[in-house]
Amino acid sequence: MSTNTASALSAAASLLRQARRIVCLTGSGVSAESGVATFRNVENGLWARFDPQRLATQEGFAANPGLVWQWYMHRLDAVEQAQPNPGHSALAELEHRLPVFTLVTQNVDDLHERSGSRHVLHLHGRINRFHCNVCGFDHDLRSSERRATAPPRCIACGGAVRPSVVWFGEPLPHRLLDKAWQASERCDLFLVVGTSGLVYPAAQLPLLAQQHGAPIIDINPEVTPLSEQAEIHLAGRSGALLPRLLELLGKET
Repeated sequence: MSTNTASALSAAASLLRQARRIVCLTGSGVSAESGVATFRNVENGLWARFDPQRLATQEGFAANPGLVWQWYMHRLDAVEQAQPNPGHSALAELEHRLPVFTLVTQNVDDLHERSGSRHVLHLHGRINRFHCNVCGFDHDLRSSERRATAPPRCIACGGAVRPSVVWFGEPLPHRLLDKAWQASERCDLFLVVGTSGLVYPAAQLPLLAQQHGAPIIDINPEVTPLSEQAEIHLAGRSGALLPRLLELLGKET
């Protein structure tokens, strides 16, 4: 570990030690460390020739609902096979240790919950939940439907069932976004973990917190627009850096 990294970790641990109301925003980089392909990465094999962004739209679903359904079942399989990594576990431990900890994620998997996080705001929805694209009625997925070549039909209205994720052109869930917004306004420290900082309105949350006086700690292997705004940027994988932060936090208590 370089001297600069050790110094930045120590400074970040000191900020965590002083904080009482923390918000953490996580992105695809956290799930990628568990082997879940980021949304914009080219898929291998059969799906390599398809553009994910064209599949994640109402237009794509209308044009070829069977293709969209099969692609999401493929991604659901990948999510279920993945396991939480040390970064997920460290965030769950932080939630247990700290007085107020709000975890906001752009990820649609359940790896945070499987690692022990209890209160997660999924701004972009959940890939393992489903509803009717017409009437919104919740749908319980049957095992036989996972290998179907077309989406199931809604038992309430007969419309096509879709995964409960936010597609391009759709608004984020207002209730969850409001909660994330209010928590960001009130927090005294904001963690940014594994996100590019390019997707709005989620990327606005740490800047909102900063406007209200909260420092930003950014953990990301790459420098992002949010890294440049942060008081501390820790360059590296969350699975390596977050457990180290926990260790330092324990030494200071």
